[in-house]
Amino acid sequence: MNKIRCFISFDVEDESILDRMVEAQRILLTGCHGLKAVKRENVHITLRFLGEISPTMVDSVIEVMDRVSFTPFTIKISGVGAFPNLRRPSVIWAGITEGVEELKEIFRQIESGLIEIGFKPEPKGFSPHITLARVKRGFNRSAVASKILELSDFEFGEFQAENLRLKRSVLTPKGPIYSTIHEVKAR
Repeated sequence: MNKIRCFISFDVEDESILDRMVEAQRILLTGCHGLKAVKRENVHITLRFLGEISPTMVDSVIEVMDRVSFTPFTIKISGVGAFPNLRRPSVIWAGITEGVEELKEIFRQIESGLIEIGFKPEPKGFSPHITLARVKRGFNRSAVASKILELSDFEFGEFQAENLRLKRSVLTPKGPIYSTIHEVKAR
């Protein structure tokens, strides 16, 4: 039985925001080695990574998603930071400054449904963000930290969140390829 690697997210599709993301990535990558930027077409807000699951479990996840209720809301993206911190960055992210409570409520609805169908609770909880780049080995810690600080007030823009999606992730040598399996529209 083929497992499907997937996650639940809101995609960022606004071209002006994506332009700003690419601009921030260009600033981060200038003079900084060891960073791998997220491709423009893959920019999203992950609500829940599900890992490799069976097609039957995908059907159950779709049923959970179909019970999620939300109205369209604004997500504002601003600032750049790092997980776990600036001294040991592994992920460089763009911050969410508006829409956080709505995202957390949708996460709570999804999480309780996923637990009902057999998923373990998300150990790290939920911290709304958009991954801009991943830090690889051989990076210059002080250069990366200063770039992140330079972008700490960077404004990306805002968009209306209306489509919650279950995404398939196929890993390839050139990076992941995402496709939409299921979509729940705000109502």
